[in-house]
Amino acid sequence: MKKNINIAIIGLGNIGSYLYRYLKKNKISLTKKNNTIPNILYVSAKNRNIKRSITIPKKMWLKNYIDSTTNKDIDVIIELIGGAEGPAKKLVFAALRNGKHVVTANKALIAKYGDQLAKIAEKNNVNLEFEAAVCGGVPIVRSVKESLIANTITKIYGIFNGTSNYILSCMEKDDLSFNDALLKAQKLGYAETNPLSDLNGEDVSSKLKILSSLSFNTFINNNVYVEGINNIDQIDIKNANKLGYKIKLLGISEINNKKLIQRVHPCLVKNTSYIGGINGVLNAVIVNGDPVGENIIQGEGAGPGATTSAIVSDICSILRGNIKYPFSISSNERMKIKSSSISSHIFSSYLRLDVSDKPGVLSDITKILSKNNVSIKRLIQNPFKSKKYSSIIIVTHKVKNAGLMSSISQLSRKKFLIATPKLIRIEF
Repeated sequence: MKKNINIAIIGLGNIGSYLYRYLKKNKISLTKKNNTIPNILYVSAKNRNIKRSITIPKKMWLKNYIDSTTNKDIDVIIELIGGAEGPAKKLVFAALRNGKHVVTANKALIAKYGDQLAKIAEKNNVNLEFEAAVCGGVPIVRSVKESLIANTITKIYGIFNGTSNYILSCMEKDDLSFNDALLKAQKLGYAETNPLSDLNGEDVSSKLKILSSLSFNTFINNNVYVEGINNIDQIDIKNANKLGYKIKLLGISEINNKKLIQRVHPCLVKNTSYIGGINGVLNAVIVNGDPVGENIIQGEGAGPGATTSAIVSDICSILRGNIKYPFSISSNERMKIKSSSISSHIFSSYLRLDVSDKPGVLSDITKILSKNNVSIKRLIQNPFKSKKYSSIIIVTHKVKNAGLMSSISQLSRKKFLIATPKLIRIEF
Protein backbone atom coordinates (compact mmCIF):
# COMPACT_ATOMS: atom_id res chain seq x y z
CA MET A 1 0.00 0.00 0.00
CA LYS A 2 1.34 3.41 -0.99
CA LYS A 3 2.18 5.89 1.77
CA ASN A 4 0.42 9.26 2.07
CA ILE A 5 2.50 12.42 2.53
CA ASN A 6 0.22 15.14 3.90
CA ILE A 7 0.82 18.70 2.74
CA ALA A 8 -0.23 22.12 4.04
CA ILE A 9 -0.03 25.08 1.65
CA ILE A 10 0.41 28.34 3.54
CA GLY A 11 -0.19 31.31 1.25
CA LEU A 12 -2.74 31.23 -1.58
CA GLY A 13 -1.79 34.04 -3.92
CA ASN A 14 -1.26 33.41 -7.63
CA ILE A 15 1.47 30.83 -7.00
CA GLY A 16 -0.28 29.08 -4.10
CA SER A 17 -3.53 28.78 -6.08
CA TYR A 18 -1.69 27.54 -9.18
CA LEU A 19 0.20 24.95 -7.08
CA TYR A 20 -3.01 23.74 -5.38
CA ARG A 21 -4.69 23.22 -8.75
CA TYR A 22 -1.60 21.49 -10.19
CA LEU A 23 -1.24 19.04 -7.28
CA LYS A 24 -4.93 18.14 -7.40
CA LYS A 25 -4.90 17.63 -11.18
CA ASN A 26 -1.64 15.64 -11.26
CA LYS A 27 -2.02 13.61 -8.05
CA ILE A 28 -2.18 10.24 -9.84
CA SER A 29 0.81 11.01 -12.08
CA LEU A 30 2.94 12.23 -9.17
CA THR A 31 1.99 9.14 -7.14
CA LYS A 32 3.16 6.83 -9.95
CA LYS A 33 6.44 8.69 -10.35
CA ASN A 34 7.27 8.80 -6.63
CA ASN A 35 5.47 5.71 -5.27
CA THR A 36 4.00 8.00 -2.60
CA ILE A 37 0.69 9.89 -2.55
CA PRO A 38 0.92 13.71 -2.27
CA ASN A 39 -2.17 14.68 -0.30
CA ILE A 40 -3.11 18.34 0.30
CA LEU A 41 -4.60 18.20 3.79
CA TYR A 42 -4.80 21.86 4.77
CA VAL A 43 -4.44 25.38 3.39
CA SER A 44 -4.19 28.83 4.94
CA ALA A 45 -4.19 32.39 3.61
CA LYS A 46 -4.23 35.91 5.01
CA ASN A 47 -7.63 36.57 3.41
CA ARG A 48 -9.81 33.49 3.21
CA ASN A 49 -12.71 35.29 1.50
CA ILE A 50 -10.85 36.72 -1.51
CA LYS A 51 -12.05 35.47 -4.91
CA ARG A 52 -9.82 32.70 -6.22
CA SER A 53 -9.72 30.53 -9.32
CA ILE A 54 -9.98 27.41 -7.14
CA THR A 55 -12.65 26.03 -4.82
CA ILE A 56 -11.38 24.74 -1.49
CA PRO A 57 -13.56 22.69 0.90
CA LYS A 58 -14.18 24.40 4.26
CA LYS A 59 -12.69 21.46 6.19
CA MET A 60 -9.30 22.12 4.59
CA TRP A 61 -8.92 25.66 5.96
CA LEU A 62 -6.75 26.18 9.02
CA LYS A 63 -8.04 28.80 11.45
CA ASN A 64 -4.45 29.87 12.20
CA TYR A 65 -1.55 29.22 9.82
CA ILE A 66 0.85 28.51 12.70
CA ASP A 67 -1.27 25.51 13.74
CA SER A 68 0.21 23.68 10.75
CA THR A 69 3.53 23.47 12.59
CA THR A 70 2.10 21.42 15.47
CA ASN A 71 -0.55 19.39 13.63
CA LYS A 72 0.60 15.76 13.82
CA ASP A 73 -1.11 14.86 10.55
CA ILE A 74 0.97 17.30 8.47
CA ASP A 75 4.28 16.10 7.02
CA VAL A 76 5.23 18.93 4.62
CA ILE A 77 4.61 22.66 4.91
CA ILE A 78 4.85 24.78 1.76
CA GLU A 79 5.55 28.41 2.66
CA LEU A 80 4.35 30.90 0.06
CA ILE A 81 3.84 33.95 2.28
CA GLY A 82 7.02 35.81 1.33
CA GLY A 83 9.31 38.23 3.14
CA ALA A 84 12.25 37.63 5.46
CA GLU A 85 10.39 38.55 8.62
CA GLY A 86 6.90 38.28 10.15
CA PRO A 87 4.63 35.27 9.49
CA ALA A 88 6.97 33.59 6.98
CA LYS A 89 9.89 33.57 9.41
CA LYS A 90 7.70 32.44 12.30
CA LEU A 91 6.18 29.62 10.23
CA VAL A 92 9.39 28.16 8.81
CA PHE A 93 11.36 28.26 12.07
CA ALA A 94 8.46 26.62 13.96
CA ALA A 95 7.86 24.01 11.25
CA LEU A 96 11.45 22.80 11.21
CA ARG A 97 11.68 22.78 15.02
CA ASN A 98 8.56 20.59 15.09
CA GLY A 99 9.95 18.09 12.59
CA LYS A 100 8.08 19.20 9.48
CA HIS A 101 9.65 19.23 6.03
CA VAL A 102 9.57 22.72 4.50
CA VAL A 103 9.40 23.79 0.86
CA THR A 104 9.70 27.53 0.23
CA ALA A 105 10.02 29.98 -2.64
CA ASN A 106 11.19 32.69 -0.23
CA LYS A 107 14.63 33.93 -1.35
CA ALA A 108 14.68 36.80 1.16
CA LEU A 109 14.15 34.39 4.07
CA ILE A 110 16.79 31.89 2.90
CA ALA A 111 19.33 34.65 2.14
CA LYS A 112 18.90 36.12 5.63
CA TYR A 113 18.24 33.08 7.84
CA GLY A 114 19.31 30.13 5.69
CA ASP A 115 22.28 29.21 7.90
CA GLN A 116 20.14 29.09 11.06
CA LEU A 117 17.31 27.22 9.33
CA ALA A 118 19.72 24.65 7.87
CA LYS A 119 21.08 23.79 11.32
CA ILE A 120 17.54 23.30 12.67
CA ALA A 121 16.56 21.11 9.70
CA GLU A 122 19.68 18.97 10.14
CA LYS A 123 19.09 18.61 13.86
CA ASN A 124 15.51 17.42 13.30
CA ASN A 125 16.31 15.23 10.28
CA VAL A 126 13.95 17.03 7.91
CA ASN A 127 14.33 18.73 4.56
CA LEU A 128 14.48 22.44 3.88
CA GLU A 129 13.96 22.79 0.12
CA PHE A 130 14.22 26.11 -1.75
CA GLU A 131 14.65 25.43 -5.48
CA ALA A 132 11.89 27.96 -6.25
CA ALA A 133 13.69 30.71 -4.31
CA VAL A 134 16.33 31.11 -7.03
CA CYS A 135 15.42 31.74 -10.68
CA GLY A 136 12.01 30.05 -10.66
CA GLY A 137 11.90 27.40 -13.37
CA VAL A 138 15.69 27.25 -13.80
CA PRO A 139 16.72 24.16 -11.75
CA ILE A 140 20.00 25.68 -10.61
CA VAL A 141 19.79 24.80 -6.90
CA ARG A 142 19.36 21.08 -7.53
CA SER A 143 21.94 21.20 -10.32
CA VAL A 144 24.59 22.63 -7.99
CA LYS A 145 23.64 20.31 -5.11
CA GLU A 146 23.37 17.12 -7.17
CA SER A 147 24.13 17.22 -10.90
CA LEU A 148 27.37 19.22 -10.51
CA ILE A 149 28.43 17.56 -7.25
CA ALA A 150 31.66 16.24 -8.85
CA ASN A 151 32.83 19.76 -9.68
CA THR A 152 34.91 22.38 -7.98
CA ILE A 153 33.03 25.56 -8.87
CA THR A 154 35.09 28.72 -9.35
CA LYS A 155 32.48 31.13 -10.69
CA ILE A 156 28.70 31.39 -10.99
CA TYR A 157 26.97 34.25 -12.75
CA GLY A 158 24.11 35.26 -14.99
CA ILE A 159 20.74 36.96 -15.33
CA PHE A 160 18.76 36.14 -12.20
CA ASN A 161 15.85 38.58 -12.44
CA GLY A 162 13.22 38.35 -15.16
CA THR A 163 11.61 41.72 -14.37
CA SER A 164 14.77 43.77 -14.87
CA ASN A 165 15.72 41.74 -17.94
CA TYR A 166 12.28 42.31 -19.47
CA ILE A 167 12.50 46.07 -18.87
CA LEU A 168 15.97 46.37 -20.42
CA SER A 169 14.87 44.21 -23.38
CA CYS A 170 11.77 46.39 -23.92
CA MET A 171 13.83 49.58 -23.78
CA GLU A 172 16.03 48.22 -26.55
CA LYS A 173 13.52 46.35 -28.72
CA ASP A 174 10.51 48.69 -28.43
CA ASP A 175 12.41 51.96 -27.97
CA LEU A 176 10.61 52.63 -24.66
CA SER A 177 11.69 54.85 -21.78
CA PHE A 178 12.53 53.15 -18.49
CA ASN A 179 9.19 54.21 -16.95
CA ASP A 180 7.16 53.07 -19.96
CA ALA A 181 8.94 49.71 -20.04
CA LEU A 182 8.25 49.28 -16.31
CA LEU A 183 4.58 50.13 -16.83
CA LYS A 184 4.36 47.54 -19.62
CA ALA A 185 5.97 44.91 -17.37
CA GLN A 186 3.44 45.68 -14.61
CA LYS A 187 0.47 45.45 -17.00
CA LEU A 188 1.67 42.03 -18.18
CA GLY A 189 2.22 40.81 -14.62
CA TYR A 190 6.02 40.62 -14.99
CA ALA A 191 6.58 43.34 -12.38
CA GLU A 192 4.98 43.85 -8.97
CA THR A 193 3.04 46.97 -8.03
CA ASN A 194 6.07 47.80 -5.90
CA PRO A 195 8.99 46.54 -8.01
CA LEU A 196 11.78 48.17 -5.97
CA SER A 197 13.68 45.00 -5.04
CA ASP A 198 13.73 43.93 -8.71
CA LEU A 199 14.98 47.30 -9.93
CA ASN A 200 17.55 48.13 -7.24
CA GLY A 201 19.33 44.77 -7.36
CA GLU A 202 18.20 43.46 -3.96
CA ASP A 203 16.34 40.49 -5.47
CA VAL A 204 19.45 39.41 -7.41
CA SER A 205 21.61 39.96 -4.33
CA SER A 206 19.50 37.52 -2.27
CA LYS A 207 19.71 34.88 -5.00
CA LEU A 208 23.45 35.41 -5.42
CA LYS A 209 24.10 34.88 -1.69
CA ILE A 210 22.26 31.56 -1.83
CA LEU A 211 24.07 30.40 -4.99
CA SER A 212 27.46 31.42 -3.59
CA SER A 213 26.87 29.41 -0.43
CA LEU A 214 25.81 26.33 -2.41
CA SER A 215 28.60 26.63 -4.99
CA PHE A 216 31.50 27.24 -2.62
CA ASN A 217 30.30 25.26 0.44
CA THR A 218 30.36 28.36 2.62
CA PHE A 219 28.03 30.05 5.05
CA ILE A 220 25.96 32.85 3.55
CA ASN A 221 28.13 35.91 3.02
CA ASN A 222 26.36 39.29 3.15
CA ASN A 223 29.19 41.25 1.54
CA VAL A 224 27.67 42.01 -1.87
CA TYR A 225 28.28 45.06 -4.05
CA VAL A 226 24.85 46.06 -5.39
CA GLU A 227 23.69 48.48 -8.09
CA GLY A 228 20.33 48.36 -9.83
CA ILE A 229 19.02 49.46 -13.22
CA ASN A 230 17.12 52.52 -11.95
CA ASN A 231 19.46 54.98 -13.66
CA ILE A 232 19.64 53.32 -17.09
CA ASP A 233 17.94 55.41 -19.80
CA GLN A 234 17.36 55.28 -23.54
CA ILE A 235 20.58 57.17 -24.28
CA ASP A 236 22.60 54.45 -22.51
CA ILE A 237 20.72 51.71 -24.38
CA LYS A 238 21.39 53.36 -27.75
CA ASN A 239 25.04 54.14 -26.92
CA ALA A 240 25.62 50.54 -25.89
CA ASN A 241 24.09 49.33 -29.15
CA LYS A 242 26.31 51.64 -31.21
CA LEU A 243 29.34 50.24 -29.41
CA GLY A 244 28.22 46.63 -30.08
CA TYR A 245 26.83 45.88 -26.62
CA LYS A 246 23.63 45.28 -24.70
CA ILE A 247 22.98 46.27 -21.09
CA LYS A 248 22.14 43.44 -18.69
CA LEU A 249 21.77 43.29 -14.91
CA LEU A 250 24.11 40.50 -13.83
CA GLY A 251 24.81 38.71 -10.58
CA ILE A 252 28.40 37.47 -10.40
CA SER A 253 30.14 35.43 -7.70
CA GLU A 254 33.65 34.03 -7.90
CA ILE A 255 36.63 32.95 -5.85
CA ASN A 256 39.86 34.85 -6.42
CA ASN A 257 42.95 34.15 -4.27
CA LYS A 258 40.77 32.23 -1.80
CA LYS A 259 38.51 35.25 -1.34
CA LEU A 260 34.89 35.62 -2.38
CA ILE A 261 33.71 38.55 -4.47
CA GLN A 262 29.96 38.95 -4.97
CA ARG A 263 28.59 41.75 -7.12
CA VAL A 264 25.31 42.79 -8.71
CA HIS A 265 25.31 45.61 -11.25
CA PRO A 266 24.39 46.54 -14.83
CA CYS A 267 26.97 45.35 -17.34
CA LEU A 268 27.73 45.95 -20.99
CA VAL A 269 27.88 42.56 -22.70
CA LYS A 270 28.65 41.97 -26.38
CA ASN A 271 25.66 41.65 -28.69
CA THR A 272 27.13 38.39 -29.95
CA SER A 273 27.69 36.84 -26.50
CA TYR A 274 25.45 34.11 -25.13
CA ILE A 275 24.31 36.27 -22.22
CA GLY A 276 23.54 39.11 -24.64
CA GLY A 277 20.95 36.87 -26.32
CA ILE A 278 18.95 36.24 -23.14
CA ASN A 279 15.96 38.57 -23.48
CA GLY A 280 12.50 39.11 -22.03
CA VAL A 281 11.66 37.38 -18.74
CA LEU A 282 14.24 34.62 -19.26
CA ASN A 283 16.91 33.88 -16.68
CA ALA A 284 20.24 32.22 -17.39
CA VAL A 285 22.83 30.84 -14.98
CA ILE A 286 26.38 29.99 -16.05
CA VAL A 287 28.58 27.83 -13.85
CA ASN A 288 32.33 27.47 -14.33
CA GLY A 289 33.58 24.27 -12.76
CA ASP A 290 36.25 21.60 -12.90
CA PRO A 291 35.98 19.15 -14.64
CA VAL A 292 32.71 20.17 -16.35
CA GLY A 293 34.02 23.48 -17.77
CA GLU A 294 31.19 25.90 -18.54
CA ASN A 295 27.65 24.75 -17.77
CA ILE A 296 24.60 26.82 -18.81
CA ILE A 297 20.99 26.57 -17.65
CA GLN A 298 18.27 28.92 -18.82
CA GLY A 299 14.49 29.23 -18.48
CA GLU A 300 11.69 31.41 -17.19
CA GLY A 301 12.67 32.92 -13.88
CA ALA A 302 9.30 33.81 -12.44
CA GLY A 303 5.55 33.33 -12.72
CA PRO A 304 3.17 30.70 -11.33
CA GLY A 305 4.10 28.01 -13.87
CA ALA A 306 7.88 28.27 -13.46
CA THR A 307 7.66 28.56 -9.67
CA THR A 308 5.26 25.61 -9.39
CA SER A 309 7.65 23.51 -11.47
CA ALA A 310 10.41 24.18 -8.94
CA ILE A 311 8.18 23.63 -5.91
CA VAL A 312 6.87 20.31 -7.24
CA SER A 313 10.46 19.19 -7.87
CA ASP A 314 11.19 19.83 -4.17
CA ILE A 315 7.99 18.07 -3.08
CA CYS A 316 8.91 15.02 -5.18
CA SER A 317 12.33 14.89 -3.54
CA ILE A 318 10.58 14.64 -0.17
CA LEU A 319 8.04 12.10 -1.47
CA ARG A 320 10.95 9.83 -2.42
CA GLY A 321 12.21 9.89 1.16
CA ASN A 322 15.48 11.69 0.49
CA ILE A 323 16.70 13.49 3.62
CA LYS A 324 19.42 15.87 2.46
CA TYR A 325 21.47 18.71 3.86
CA PRO A 326 19.84 22.00 2.80
CA PHE A 327 23.14 23.43 1.54
CA SER A 328 24.51 20.19 0.12
CA ILE A 329 26.92 19.49 3.01
CA SER A 330 26.54 19.53 6.79
CA SER A 331 26.61 22.88 8.59
CA ASN A 332 29.58 21.50 10.51
CA GLU A 333 31.51 21.24 7.23
CA ARG A 334 30.53 24.58 5.69
CA MET A 335 33.18 27.31 5.89
CA LYS A 336 33.36 30.98 6.58
CA ILE A 337 35.12 32.77 3.74
CA LYS A 338 36.81 36.14 3.54
CA SER A 339 35.48 38.68 1.07
CA SER A 340 37.33 40.68 -1.55
CA SER A 341 36.19 44.22 -2.27
CA ILE A 342 35.12 45.25 -5.75
CA SER A 343 37.54 48.19 -5.44
CA SER A 344 40.51 46.00 -6.42
CA HIS A 345 38.65 44.28 -9.26
CA ILE A 346 39.70 45.26 -12.78
CA PHE A 347 37.21 46.45 -15.37
CA SER A 348 36.95 48.10 -18.74
CA SER A 349 34.05 50.55 -18.47
CA TYR A 350 31.60 52.79 -20.27
CA LEU A 351 31.51 56.38 -18.95
CA ARG A 352 28.86 58.87 -19.99
CA LEU A 353 29.38 62.51 -19.11
CA ASP A 354 26.74 65.10 -20.02
CA VAL A 355 28.58 68.42 -19.94
CA SER A 356 28.18 72.08 -20.87
CA ASP A 357 29.33 72.65 -24.43
CA LYS A 358 32.27 75.00 -23.85
CA PRO A 359 36.07 75.02 -24.37
CA GLY A 360 38.40 73.21 -21.94
CA VAL A 361 35.89 70.64 -20.70
CA LEU A 362 37.41 67.65 -22.48
CA SER A 363 40.87 68.65 -21.29
CA ASP A 364 39.66 68.73 -17.67
CA ILE A 365 38.06 65.31 -18.03
CA THR A 366 41.17 63.66 -19.47
CA LYS A 367 43.35 65.18 -16.73
CA ILE A 368 41.12 63.72 -13.98
CA LEU A 369 41.10 60.30 -15.64
CA SER A 370 44.87 60.35 -16.10
CA LYS A 371 45.37 61.31 -12.45
CA ASN A 372 43.44 58.14 -11.47
CA ASN A 373 45.36 55.93 -13.92
CA VAL A 374 42.31 55.55 -16.16
CA SER A 375 43.31 55.42 -19.83
CA ILE A 376 40.90 56.00 -22.70
CA LYS A 377 40.33 53.25 -25.26
CA ARG A 378 37.61 55.03 -27.24
CA LEU A 379 35.96 58.46 -27.07
CA ILE A 380 32.78 59.69 -28.76
CA GLN A 381 31.46 63.23 -28.44
CA ASN A 382 27.79 63.83 -29.25
CA PRO A 383 27.01 67.58 -29.29
CA PHE A 384 23.42 68.75 -28.76
CA LYS A 385 23.74 72.34 -30.04
CA SER A 386 20.07 73.18 -29.54
CA LYS A 387 20.41 72.31 -25.86
CA LYS A 388 23.94 73.71 -25.48
CA TYR A 389 25.45 70.54 -24.03
CA SER A 390 27.46 67.56 -25.16
CA SER A 391 27.31 63.92 -24.21
CA ILE A 392 30.82 62.49 -23.99
CA ILE A 393 31.07 58.69 -24.17
CA ILE A 394 34.33 57.11 -23.02
CA VAL A 395 35.28 53.44 -23.12
CA THR A 396 38.22 52.86 -20.79
CA HIS A 397 41.00 50.31 -20.84
CA LYS A 398 40.97 47.84 -17.96
CA VAL A 399 41.67 49.51 -14.63
CA LYS A 400 40.94 48.92 -10.94
CA ASN A 401 37.41 49.82 -9.89
CA ALA A 402 38.84 52.14 -7.24
CA GLY A 403 40.32 54.35 -9.97
CA LEU A 404 37.02 54.47 -11.83
CA MET A 405 35.05 55.42 -8.72
CA SER A 406 37.60 58.07 -7.74
CA SER A 407 37.32 59.57 -11.22
CA ILE A 408 33.51 59.64 -11.00
CA SER A 409 33.67 61.29 -7.59
CA GLN A 410 36.04 64.04 -8.79
CA LEU A 411 34.12 64.62 -12.03
CA SER A 412 30.82 64.91 -10.14
CA ARG A 413 32.10 68.03 -8.38
CA LYS A 414 32.86 69.86 -11.62
CA LYS A 415 30.49 72.71 -12.55
CA PHE A 416 30.53 71.77 -16.24
CA LEU A 417 28.64 68.53 -15.43
CA ILE A 418 24.91 68.96 -16.03
CA ALA A 419 23.95 65.44 -14.85
CA THR A 420 25.39 62.74 -12.62
CA PRO A 421 28.09 60.77 -14.49
CA LYS A 422 27.15 57.28 -15.67
CA LEU A 423 29.42 54.29 -15.17
CA ILE A 424 28.58 50.86 -16.56
CA ARG A 425 31.19 48.11 -16.33
CA ILE A 426 31.97 46.01 -19.40
CA GLU A 427 31.87 42.32 -18.54
CA PHE A 428 31.92 40.22 -21.73
